[in-house]
Amino acid sequence: MVGMPHRIRDTGTRNNRLPKSQRVLLLVDFINALDFPGAEKLAPPALEAARATAQLKRRLRADGVVAIYANDNFGAWQSDFHGLVTRCLALPGEPGEIARVLRPQEDDLTVLKPRHSAFYASPLELLLAEMQAHELIICGLAADMCVQLTAADAFLREYQVWVPADCTAAETVKAKTTALEYMADVLKCEVHASTAS
Repeated sequence: MVGMPHRIRDTGTRNNRLPKSQRVLLLVDFINALDFPGAEKLAPPALEAARATAQLKRRLRADGVVAIYANDNFGAWQSDFHGLVTRCLALPGEPGEIARVLRPQEDDLTVLKPRHSAFYASPLELLLAEMQAHELIICGLAADMCVQLTAADAFLREYQVWVPADCTAAETVKAKTTALEYMADVLKCEVHASTAS
C-alpha cells in the first residue's frame, strides 16, 4: 500500500517489528530522477550532499541509528519506493550516481509522501512514535523546500533536529544558506556539518 512504512525487504513475518531508535536518520527525496525545472542547478550539489550523507549513514548505522527514506511519490499513486530506486539506478549522470551512493539497505525503512514535508499525510509520525524517537537527523533535497518544511513539522512536534549542512543541497548557495540560517534561528535546529559531530 502506498505510503505505509515498510522495510526494504519484507520478510512477511509478524515478528518483523520496528526497531527502537531514539535517533533517526531521515533521508528526504534523495532518490530522485531530478527531471524538473531547475534540477540542472540542483544536481551537482545534490551529489556532493549524497556522498556526505552516505558517510554519515555508515557511521550512524554502526551506532544503531535507523534510517528512514521519505520520498515523493511524484503524483503517481501506483508508484512504490522499490520501483523508484530501480528507475533511478538506471539513470545517467547525477540521479543514477546518487541512487547508487545512497542505495537503501535491507533493514532501512521507507515512506512515500504526497507533499513537501515528510510528515504531511504520511505515516512518518506514527512510525517515529512506535520507534520511540526523540531526535531526527534530516538530510536531503532541497534545503529550502522539503528539508526545511520537514524540519518545521519536526519542530512543531518537539523533536530535537540536526540538519547537517553538508548533507543537503539547494539550487543556489544563497538558497541553501538562507534555509540553514532559518532552520537554525527559527526552528532551533543544529546545522553543523556531519564531520563536526
